Amino acid sequence: MKSKLTAVALAAIVVAGTAAATVPASAAPAKAAAPARCHTADLKAGFATGDDAKPEMGQSKKQTQAYIWFTNRSKHTCTLSGFAGVDMVGAQKTDGTWSLARSSKKPEKVTLGQGDTVDFSITLLPVAKSTPQKEKFVPSKFLVTPPNETTHFTLKWPFGGQILKQDGATHPGTYVNPVGL
Repeated sequence: MKSKLTAVALAAIVVAGTAAATVPASAAPAKAAAPARCHTADLKAGFATGDDAKPEMGQSKKQTQAYIWFTNRSKHTCTLSGFAGVDMVGAQKTDGTWSLARSSKKPEKVTLGQGDTVDFSITLLPVAKSTPQKEKFVPSKFLVTPPNETTHFTLKWPFGGQILKQDGATHPGTYVNPVGL
């Protein structure tokens, strides 16, 4: 039925003196589906440890940043958007686990092709060695959950130092920033 209607429509155009090429709707290119969200199984993660990426844990006058990366190890393109969940596990018996607060920065969607990497930063507030022990949090490992996932990576803290313990603060000096920013 479609071919008869197409033929009639083309004939009408030619009779009117205007020739035009038409493409049946069935031959139009299909829109590519948007990439799916990256799942924990699609990714690998780690701390950026290059000289320019190491946090300045030996100073206590200002905040510093540590960077964690995600690499798409799957065979498909996927997206990440939002904040990773970050729980720091302390080395001292009194440290426990500290779930980091999120910054006020607005997340953006990041598309990762196969083998692509994106990172996010953790803003840290180091303290002096002379700070009383009860005010220090000594990081041992980080439990890092990609945005919108429930399964985490366990990363050993490679930088040493101590962080001002503010796990109950409303606006702590240590917090996580969105992926890609």
